[in-house]
Amino acid sequence: MGPGRVGGLELGLGLGLGLGLLLLGVLGGAASAPAVPAGPHSLRYFYTGVSDPGPGLPQFVTVGYVDGEVFVYYDSETQRKEPRVDWIAANTDQQYWDRETEISRSNEQIFRVDLDMLRERYNQSRGSHTVQRMFGCDLLEDGSIRGFDQYGYEGRDFIALDKDTLTFTAADAGAQVTKRKWEEEGIYAGQMKQYLENTCIEWLRKYVSYGKDMLERRERPEVRVSGMEANKILTLSCRAHGFYPRPISISWLKDGVVQEQETQRGSTVPNSDGTYHIWATIDALPGDSDKYQCRVEHASLPQAGLFSWEPQSNLIPIVAGVAVAVVAVIALLAGFAVWKSKQGRKEKGYNVAPGSDGVSNSSNAGSNPSV
Repeated sequence: MGPGRVGGLELGLGLGLGLGLLLLGVLGGAASAPAVPAGPHSLRYFYTGVSDPGPGLPQFVTVGYVDGEVFVYYDSETQRKEPRVDWIAANTDQQYWDRETEISRSNEQIFRVDLDMLRERYNQSRGSHTVQRMFGCDLLEDGSIRGFDQYGYEGRDFIALDKDTLTFTAADAGAQVTKRKWEEEGIYAGQMKQYLENTCIEWLRKYVSYGKDMLERRERPEVRVSGMEANKILTLSCRAHGFYPRPISISWLKDGVVQEQETQRGSTVPNSDGTYHIWATIDALPGDSDKYQCRVEHASLPQAGLFSWEPQSNLIPIVAGVAVAVVAVIALLAGFAVWKSKQGRKEKGYNVAPGSDGVSNSSNAGSNPSV
């Protein structure tokens, strides 16, 4: 279950309804959560509100993730919270989805208020402005937990909760107004701490138990190392494909030492089949290629894998070229022999009977010579 919003940025408008919905979430999560293997597991929610979205884009979107996989979705166009994976649909009833929809619709209305309030606070004109919220919890391998709750405005940090001190960190003067309100009221921080440390973890355990077969599967990465030389620089590339779960470590070593600063990495990107891929490159001198190794660490591997670049031998293209040339010569000689044979038969006065080579001997053929 997704939690209710504990009030909008404008406390006077959002607090009452948000707290009521959060308590609904707490009560719903109070049932004993099933035991699942220790993590790492994560539950995340992302809210995005846009004051003036482009054509075809919703004004408000909620997306929920378990272990990096989208499992629920809501937007202001459909007005319904919907499953995105089979395992959540198979383990929940209509009451669950009605409750989730109610929470999301309430959050949508609060975000509309927040957008108007922040536009006025920052003295901005009307147009497209964006408020975002990201929150969730983690269950780590050692059994410990952690949680976070943070907001952004116009794509930048706005305010974040420190649940241990029950205080907030404001990113600018505009966020200081919200920080003072929330800390003076003294309700939001305590309620979110309760949610992140208890309700969120309980529902995370439930969700992992629901989707255990998919979420706890292990798929080994397929690793390929390649090299390309240009302007006396050898660029080594290491690509890992088709792995699950998402967390992975990929790095380049030189003489066994990690080259952190020299390595360029791409983001971990999902594939259409639910697995992931990632890449890392490093520049080296052509003569030093044997000093480099790509190291890949992943939950599916019993130990870190080391992969080196193995340049292909120049003999392969040479042999392939010779083979093509030989085939071409043979074909040329065979064609010449056939042509000479036909010429010889013509010179000796041989005539091939019409139709003997499979060509139709109908009247339509006329006086066409046989081939």
